[in-house]
Amino acid sequence: MGTTITAAEIADATADIRSKTTYHPKIGIVLGSGLSSLADTVEQPVSLPTNEIPHWPVSTVAGHSGRLVFGYLEGREVLVLQGRSHFYEGYDMSQLALPPRVMHALGVKTLILTNAAGGLNPSFQAGDLMVIRDHLNFPGMAGHNPLYGPNDNSLGPRFPDMTDAYDPELRTLAHQAARNAGFEMQEGVYAYVAGPSFETPAELRFLQFAGGDAVGMSTAPSTVTARHMGMRVLGISTISNMALPDPVPGTQQSHEDVLAAGQRAVPRLIEVIRGVVRELG
Repeated sequence: MGTTITAAEIADATADIRSKTTYHPKIGIVLGSGLSSLADTVEQPVSLPTNEIPHWPVSTVAGHSGRLVFGYLEGREVLVLQGRSHFYEGYDMSQLALPPRVMHALGVKTLILTNAAGGLNPSFQAGDLMVIRDHLNFPGMAGHNPLYGPNDNSLGPRFPDMTDAYDPELRTLAHQAARNAGFEMQEGVYAYVAGPSFETPAELRFLQFAGGDAVGMSTAPSTVTARHMGMRVLGISTISNMALPDPVPGTQQSHEDVLAAGQRAVPRLIEVIRGVVRELG
């Protein structure tokens, strides 16, 4: 199962970041594949390469820049992680828990998670934004959980409740922000799979049968870690492609298509995140 990150490693990373910025954000934002340009809208930014932060799991995937950006969004101090790491890159789930642990140590109370996902719900279409209501954490249920190993009671309980993993009030704010910007968002269940291969038609049918509305390879480990520490979580998926079990013959999925669709949805995603941040106060 790998090793467990230690309190000392969290403290090392936190101290290194604090030595380089005076910001004290209460809001953290994690940007998924193709969504990194949102960080460019942060005002008075201080940017820190994640490969210079002790113990930080560095992303190796195209579309994930690997920076922490501190600054202002809608007049609020924010911390934006531009580029996340994934289980399929070879990291242990415990290592993937370090970024939200450090964000919490820096004072972040609300975590906004974004990702690019395939649409399982046939009523969706590429370019939609989906507020995550709940998730199916398949690697977690199979033993790859970021909370595996000894529990640090100073961070959270041994068995954290996940009933409302995605904060209902934040979901309402997201929908309202979208309406204020002139469009509607979808809402549904995010199915988390390990990747990195895209799913077979049989796997997609299984995920649909299990209740998934979108499928992706991130987000759930960060949600579990954040909820363990009592952070509020908002999750938003960009439906980058339709992951249906019976596609048009000859249709193939590619990471480049995911990135391109993410770029098309960025303006609306920015509107939603700005609207939520504005209301958080």
